[in-house]
Amino acid sequence: MQENIIDIKSLDMDARGVGHLRNEDGSQGKVVFVEGALPGERVSFVSFKRKKNWEMANMTELLRESSLRVKPPCVHYDNCGGCSMQHLEPTAQVAIKQRVLEDNLQHIGKVRPQHVMRPMYGPTWGYRFRARLSVRFVPRRNEAVVGFREKKSTYIADMDSCMILPPHVSAMLLPLRALVTSLSLREQIPQIEVAVGEDVTALVLRNMAALTADDENKLKAFADQHQVQWWLQSKGPESAVPFYPLDKQLHYLLPEFGVRMPFKPVDFTQVNHLINRVLVGKALRLLEVQPTDRVADLFCGLGNFTLPLATQAREVVGIEGLTTLTERALDNANVNGLSAKTSFSTRNLFEITAEDLAVLGKFDRMLIDPPRDGAMAVCEALAELKLSHPDMLPKRIVYVSCSPSTLARDAGILCNTAGYVLSKAGVVNMFPHTSHVESMAVFDLA
Repeated sequence: MQENIIDIKSLDMDARGVGHLRNEDGSQGKVVFVEGALPGERVSFVSFKRKKNWEMANMTELLRESSLRVKPPCVHYDNCGGCSMQHLEPTAQVAIKQRVLEDNLQHIGKVRPQHVMRPMYGPTWGYRFRARLSVRFVPRRNEAVVGFREKKSTYIADMDSCMILPPHVSAMLLPLRALVTSLSLREQIPQIEVAVGEDVTALVLRNMAALTADDENKLKAFADQHQVQWWLQSKGPESAVPFYPLDKQLHYLLPEFGVRMPFKPVDFTQVNHLINRVLVGKALRLLEVQPTDRVADLFCGLGNFTLPLATQAREVVGIEGLTTLTERALDNANVNGLSAKTSFSTRNLFEITAEDLAVLGKFDRMLIDPPRDGAMAVCEALAELKLSHPDMLPKRIVYVSCSPSTLARDAGILCNTAGYVLSKAGVVNMFPHTSHVESMAVFDLA
């Protein structure tokens, strides 16, 4: 394979170095994405995938090193696919994510924030309270492996520790390997899901075959020894049920608002509970909710924002696409004594119209926290509402995003069609050492 030399100018969304080849006449040629390279570095590389306008490559030699490069502290970093940015100094990771957000807003949404907020970040290690560990029994070794998948591979990394997992979960990786190896259904276990609460750690065993009595005894002994709760999942996530012990319940706290949030280990909750507390507090301060306000929480989930909002507003309406979620959110409102100030509605927010929003009544403020696909239908409905019922538009919207590209797309609709201005935007480093960009934006009615 032919080696080439390139200067790296930036990072892409997957933390790959970006540079350009030079044409014979000296002009800028096709773009090359180089795994492991950082801005400011000169590297030699070998391409493993070529297209007309771009190439994917592996770095073969570092010829000029960036001052931002650090030695990855995890011994499994070169092989494990769980992290992609450990070779970059943590504060520089945040700065690059901020740049990704601003570039997306400018190039996709054609908007710029009036004010760039200071990034939100917290602990860079031991933060991952939710994880899906892959499992595979390897007959030639007569042993199971448990962990994240290798980089660019379907194989599971041979790891005995993980620095982004809480220490007590990392310490269980080798014992879990031994446990799975000893079970009769060891070849029918594709994954173990981990969920850490305030005082309970749950492990969800994806069992594609029935457990024997001996298997059950081994799971119980493991739970007693490592102080965890086992759940069994025989089919989809809805099939997950607690197995042992039965007297424990997962929950996380939002102490700033006096909220206790029960959840199941297969529920969607934020991976980083410490940053989630900061995120919720910041979102509510940015909304500037008044005691007389009626607030909408779109894509409300279990009520992560709804319940804190209910401690400040006159009324909060949480809207989600699944009845099971809105029922669970109502249960959580009851647990926290907030049912009198909350209501929940099941609607498909990916197909919502201006008429649907009008039926819900006027909202003074709106919080939007969609999945990666974003909230385009909601933003288009708000744009239509501007034409039909302009007095129904909320004065302020706070949009929490896990995808800068869909946030930028939706920001373009809100600012260029619905009559809002992008007052503020900034990143939230929910996933240190990965290329995942969480962000928050504030839109005010012009």
